[in-house]
Amino acid sequence: LVAAVFCAAAAAADDVEEGFVSMFNGKDLTGWEGKPGGWTVEDGAITGRSTKEKPCKAAHYLMWRGGKPGDFILRLSYRLVGGNSGIQIRSRELPNFDTNGYQADMEAGEKWSGALFEHTRVELALRGTKVVIDPDGKKHVTKFADPAELQKKIKPNDWNDYEIVAQGSKITLKINGVVMSEVDDKDEKHAAPSGVIAV
Repeated sequence: LVAAVFCAAAAAADDVEEGFVSMFNGKDLTGWEGKPGGWTVEDGAITGRSTKEKPCKAAHYLMWRGGKPGDFILRLSYRLVGGNSGIQIRSRELPNFDTNGYQADMEAGEKWSGALFEHTRVELALRGTKVVIDPDGKKHVTKFADPAELQKKIKPNDWNDYEIVAQGSKITLKINGVVMSEVDDKDEKHAAPSGVIAV
């Protein structure tokens, strides 16, 4: 099994849309921190691999050191070959470059890409659902699209555009411009208003 996660190279500074900040310079891991030897930059993309010769035996993330944002729009491109991964947002950093918090999921299979996961509560919203979580933690799930039809919008083993919109208690995940899932998380015990971003 070979699993690789690629985050798209940053646009040139003068190409960045007004109001946005480029998180990656396309050349090296300046502004990011992760497990030594766990991440590289190849062909202008942040790259992580798990291979038979060098397997990833425990989850570890590459942390963005530019802050712990709350409300934001995050845009990136990714390519995933084999395995399962995700983008951590509003998360809490743990030892050994692990995290706990919201994860915009992606995988080589057909269930999790576009779903919002969270380590404590597991699946918050599967692809094709809109979820409202009450202050006491009760979930209300509404299906807005067929997850199989949404899966067809995702290009396997190829580049896909991921957009994460976090505003107040609401988080929306889009892949290739299509809404995949939405969550309005008002859980007083678990909802996180801000935190680290990691891949």
